[in-house]
Amino acid sequence: MNLCNVASQTKVWMLLYHFLEVRLTDSPYNIEHSERMVPGTTVGAGSSRVQQSGRRKASSGIGLPPGRKVSSRLSQVQQLLQEAEERASAAGNEPPPKITLDHVTVSFARSGGPGGQNVNKVNTKVDMRFNVKNAYWLSDRIRERILQMEKNRINKDGEIVISSTKTRTQKGNIDDALAKLQAIIDVASYVPPPPSEEQKKKIAKLAAIGEQKRLKSKKALSDKKAFRRSRDSWD
Repeated sequence: MNLCNVASQTKVWMLLYHFLEVRLTDSPYNIEHSERMVPGTTVGAGSSRVQQSGRRKASSGIGLPPGRKVSSRLSQVQQLLQEAEERASAAGNEPPPKITLDHVTVSFARSGGPGGQNVNKVNTKVDMRFNVKNAYWLSDRIRERILQMEKNRINKDGEIVISSTKTRTQKGNIDDALAKLQAIIDVASYVPPPPSEEQKKKIAKLAAIGEQKRLKSKKALSDKKAFRRSRDSWD
């Protein structure tokens, strides 16, 4: 066998061995090293060294020991949980605001369809307009929520138009339209209770697992690129 071929094959096997050894020992997901990731650690294959981002493995609980860093994704999860607690404490037990006829504009029209001789003669159909943008008696949070929830129903003037032909009387249809608007306000006013301590731990644990998978996939791709670069250098 040609000595050049033997040398080339030996180099290949040494690089493969080094590649596997680095993956098995220096990986932050190894059982022995799963509790730490030292900032600035260099891993990779051959002469190509990949600088780690310096992120440490996050704790499974919502609180982290002093001096431990968390990734941006985990910090976002913690920030969302904190915001949920702040919203719940700010809202308290305050009941949702009630809408009245003073807050809407009502117009009447003739109802259609079957219903007797008066169905096309009496103006019992109700068209109720509620201007969300000018509803300053609602809090900013509720208005923003309604604008987001009902964005497909709000016209260019910022109004929600509710029509009702449920009953054969104007009063009945007015009450029905007001009830529909009140249901929208109730949904927008609802503030879910903050998660319990058990739920917080579960959320943080799932976020930490997702972060580990992301970093593991990122490291595998980095090692693959490093191996390809070192392989191209042989040619």
